[in-house]
Amino acid sequence: MGRILAIDYGKKRVGIAVTDPLQMIATRLTTVPTHQIWIFLKEYFSLEVVEKVIVGYPMQMNNQPSEAVIYINPFLKKFQKDYPDMPLEQVDERFTSKMAFQTMIDAGLKKKDRQNKETIDGVSATIILQSYLEQKKYN
Repeated sequence: MGRILAIDYGKKRVGIAVTDPLQMIATRLTTVPTHQIWIFLKEYFSLEVVEKVIVGYPMQMNNQPSEAVIYINPFLKKFQKDYPDMPLEQVDERFTSKMAFQTMIDAGLKKKDRQNKETIDGVSATIILQSYLEQKKYN
């Protein structure tokens, strides 16, 4: 069984989370600048067995895609072209940034650490992945 990798794709940064090989626990892996995502993915895929990639897809309250999809759609298209055999799923990422911020408060992170956008993006990717794992468990 391989890992599941989650991506919280943003205009400036990409938050990345991953499961353990048994796909039970989601863990924040890193945050990389958006322009370096392809280098990161190539390296990571060469080192780890990844079974599937989950990408947070921003939706509005009316279930329509948000404006941010203009950044994400080209990424998804290139990913499928570069990695045609890698299963790719889009997951609704509504509220993950707010949930990440609240999670950091609950974990006792200092205000300065909570203002670090890289941390928020990484925690958001972890929440996206954990939500996916929980949904998968009940389906």
